[in-house]
Amino acid sequence: MCIGVSPKRLPNYTDWMKHRVDSPKGKEIYSHRMSVVEPVFGNIGTNKRLNRFSLRGKKKVQGQWQLYCLVHNIEKLANYGQLAA
Repeated sequence: MCIGVSPKRLPNYTDWMKHRVDSPKGKEIYSHRMSVVEPVFGNIGTNKRLNRFSLRGKKKVQGQWQLYCLVHNIEKLANYGQLAA
């Protein structure tokens, strides 16, 4: 049984994930998230001002998200050059 789980209930997915993240290997893996993933969300949310979607429906929201990601990637190519093939 995981640490911090009361004996009255079985561990759930949240407990399992806490255990994974708190392990030494988990700390090493998830520490990279701050430098890899979070700046993308920060750029799209803050600089592109996407704090909520303006469309409704899963397909439309997915399309809007993909457009924002496309703009983010085009800006990366414009600022840092093309990738070596």
